[in-house]
Amino acid sequence: MTEDKPAIRVTDLRKYYGSKAAVDGLNLTVPRGCFFGFLGPNGAGKTTTIKMLMGLAVPNSGTIEMLGCLMPQGEMEIKARIGLVPDETLLFEHLTGYEFLEFVGRMYRLERGVAQERSRELMELFALDGAPRKLIGEYSKGMRKRVAMAASMIHRPDLFLMDEPFEGVDAVGARMMKDLLLEQVRRGSTVFLTSHVLEVVERLCERVAIIHQGKLVTEGAIAELRTGSETLEDIFVRVVGAERQTETLDWL
Repeated sequence: MTEDKPAIRVTDLRKYYGSKAAVDGLNLTVPRGCFFGFLGPNGAGKTTTIKMLMGLAVPNSGTIEMLGCLMPQGEMEIKARIGLVPDETLLFEHLTGYEFLEFVGRMYRLERGVAQERSRELMELFALDGAPRKLIGEYSKGMRKRVAMAASMIHRPDLFLMDEPFEGVDAVGARMMKDLLLEQVRRGSTVFLTSHVLEVVERLCERVAIIHQGKLVTEGAIAELRTGSETLEDIFVRVVGAERQTETLDWL
């Protein structure tokens, strides 16, 4: 049964841009019903990995299995069961937030009445209903992230793929979004999250994986990765080899 299989399993995944390996032999398993943090320094291959999971980039080699289905053979079934919040929220600028949510709901084959009702409810939940005629092109970055997350939830997906979902969102909005995601995990969904804000990851995620230069350097439950009283930031700095004496400039 596919329910017995992990939410995500990637095997020997590679992606090259020219001669440079952005992702270099990645092996990763994400259990179902888990809040999973996917971390790494800038340029480590996080966004490239999540783009391959989303079907936005084609790997050079390796396999991707999600929710028991192989990519690209089961791509349509996978896409019907995942919610996406990409780093660059590519939204339809000339629609209102409500119109966009209804469109996404219909794309996921919700009945029109259901799509409309859920869109209204999500607009209210995400505090986007204050200016109902406002076009997405006029939204702030935080509002765009809110509507993107609302759209990712409209069809009640089994798996969320989220690349920096809280970037640009104010503290109140970020708290609300975190609580919503935690509730989805409690109900059995899986969240696969990338973020540079390690304090957020430490509060939310049960397990993390850290990649560096396209390769997995550590993976496991945060409690298992700690040495003594280390924070997630300490673990991150230790495993990516970034520990060095801070240099100073005489004129600073």
